[in-house]
Amino acid sequence: MTTARAARSARITASTGRVAARLGAVVLSGALLAACGGASDEASSDGAGGEVTITVDLFGSFGYKEAGLYAEYEKAHPGVTIKQTDTEDEADYWKSLQTRLAGGGGLADVQGVEVGRIASVTQQQADKFEDLKKYGAESLKGQFAEAKWAAATGKNGEVLGLGTDVGPEAMCYRSDLFAKAGLPTDREELAKRWATWDGYLELGKQYKAKAPAKSNWLDSVGSLYSIMIGQEKERYYDASGQLIWEKNPALRAAWDHSVAAAEAGLSAKLDQWSPQWNQAFAAGSFATMPCPAWMLGYIKGQAGEGGKGKWDVAKLPGGAGNWGGSYLAVPKAAKHKKEAYELIAWLTAPEQQTRLFEKQGNFPSSTGAIEKVAAAKDPYFSNAPIGKIFGDAAKAAPVQVLGVHDQNIAQQISNALSEVERKGTAPDAAWENARKGVANTLG
Repeated sequence: MTTARAARSARITASTGRVAARLGAVVLSGALLAACGGASDEASSDGAGGEVTITVDLFGSFGYKEAGLYAEYEKAHPGVTIKQTDTEDEADYWKSLQTRLAGGGGLADVQGVEVGRIASVTQQQADKFEDLKKYGAESLKGQFAEAKWAAATGKNGEVLGLGTDVGPEAMCYRSDLFAKAGLPTDREELAKRWATWDGYLELGKQYKAKAPAKSNWLDSVGSLYSIMIGQEKERYYDASGQLIWEKNPALRAAWDHSVAAAEAGLSAKLDQWSPQWNQAFAAGSFATMPCPAWMLGYIKGQAGEGGKGKWDVAKLPGGAGNWGGSYLAVPKAAKHKKEAYELIAWLTAPEQQTRLFEKQGNFPSSTGAIEKVAAAKDPYFSNAPIGKIFGDAAKAAPVQVLGVHDQNIAQQISNALSEVERKGTAPDAAWENARKGVANTLG
């Protein structure tokens, strides 16, 4: 993301989602408190006086610098300096991280891990990362949603990362464009009209018939697929770890709806995270966008002040889901393991997760923070009750089965949908291309 978020991986996760953007504020209440990490008998320093530089390597921007959290931590911990590096594309980041893990060098003290990769860490690379229980992480378990904690737990009970955000899903839309096309703009009425994905596509056809010039219903069918598959418990693997994607009826339904949107001409055919896509937010090139919570900050950054009050948020068609979310982990090759743990324990504490939602829209994985943001509204998004909308979605979202190659499979499907959308490739032929692509990728 991408844990907003920089787009996690171009066109797929964004993950989760995180890209550095000019971020707007939401209305929150409650005091913001400080939290401390655990302790260890391990110590390290860069020089005299106990001065330490903690290196943090992420994909995109998780919002820590933008929210002032690094500066606050440094002020409270004299002698500590935090140095962050970023890679915008999560796929590029992950490839580089694998190379460095294999070689054992060039690793930061803190490495970000996208939710679609965490199964790879717990199932295949547990020996490359610190078990954070060594530093007291077990005491933090009660702070996190059960599924978030469990996903980063290794086969032998190791705690291999602390959760940042989650990506509960909603529908972002341009109420001004809806009005011009003669559609209702009230978020409650729209939620009823598009209670199902069939209803969403039908409303899209109505929009297309009277849409303002050069405006489409949605940005891309890839984003539609990503949000739909995020509503499912089992996607690419089943609970036993077996590949099921080809035979999964829920995945095929997401594919079929995405193909239907492409064939109906409802898409602006924009690659997510591309310069053209970024420009389209302000230009009004699309009227709806399935959006995880972290996307709010990204929209604000791209649409700018001119978009304030034009955007709104409504409940997602088809039920709740999750798209995105990340973890912070400490490699075994890290130079400052103790200090790194203390930093990530603080960054992922309820108070700091609350702050990130306030600044960026990243929805907390901390149960305490979820309670703090329940009443949040966002003036930029027409005063939408985002705390309730995304909070309800987070509570109702399924606990997803995560597989080792989730991201790789999703990328191949997205590539195939792009063929249908851009080149007019027959859906059956594109599906076969996706099947071959997955086979080649997984070996």
